[in-house]
Amino acid sequence: MPTIAQLESHLGALSGAVLGYSGGVDSAVLAVVGTRALGPSRFLAVIGRSASYPAVQWQTARDLAARFQVPILEVNTEELADPDYVANPLNRCYFCKSELWRVLGAVAADRGFEFLLDGTNLDDLTEHRPGAAAGAARRVHSPFVDLGWTKADVRGAARRLGLPTWDAPAAPCLSSRIRYGLPVTAERLRQVELAEGVIRECGVLGDIRVRHLGDKARVEVLAAERPLVERRWEEVAGRLCSLGFAEAELDASGYRRGSLLPIASGPSGA
Repeated sequence: MPTIAQLESHLGALSGAVLGYSGGVDSAVLAVVGTRALGPSRFLAVIGRSASYPAVQWQTARDLAARFQVPILEVNTEELADPDYVANPLNRCYFCKSELWRVLGAVAADRGFEFLLDGTNLDDLTEHRPGAAAGAARRVHSPFVDLGWTKADVRGAARRLGLPTWDAPAAPCLSSRIRYGLPVTAERLRQVELAEGVIRECGVLGDIRVRHLGDKARVEVLAAERPLVERRWEEVAGRLCSLGFAEAELDASGYRRGSLLPIASGPSGA
């Protein structure tokens, strides 16, 4: 079984590193162990702020960094200024990650740190992740992949480290909820973020996605938590419509990763 000691030794061999830090469980484990292995003189966790980064995730990242004394820096990323990203093709994530690693690469160069790190694990390699190509272009290192860690390994380490988010659901950027081909705008990102907050108010603790289909909001939750939303659906649907959606539906199939891929109508997702 992979051990925290192995990860600490692996990170400790680096001359200096900047971590792309979102507050999710993967980057959180690297942030805590990286701080332990390298210290603040050789390690920095960087949060990229933009309209696609949920405020609740930002707060989680800040709280965890304060609790574990992780050195952090916040920077702004400008992916919404990139027309290729805004067009929302199937490889949208490539343009987002290109901007992130451009900005973090400049931070690393300024600090004299040689390495850029991300929280990719082995399970991620089996999914639709075009952003990985942007990381490869910038020679971003993935310690979990190097050591053969799966998502379960990461969560196990997070639990042993005492991270309160060890079992938190995945929280990808808000643009991942917008149907491919539908332009990504700050307003649509805001709609999704507020809509998912409405679903959380129903008591849902697990995975949530409010898919932005243009005029329609499609709500996906785990089957076990569907009754929490069903019993308040009339209220929920009304609140989603008040955010600017013409209609809302509670998806009968429930939450599943990558559910927007099947409805992309062409290579550009249009």
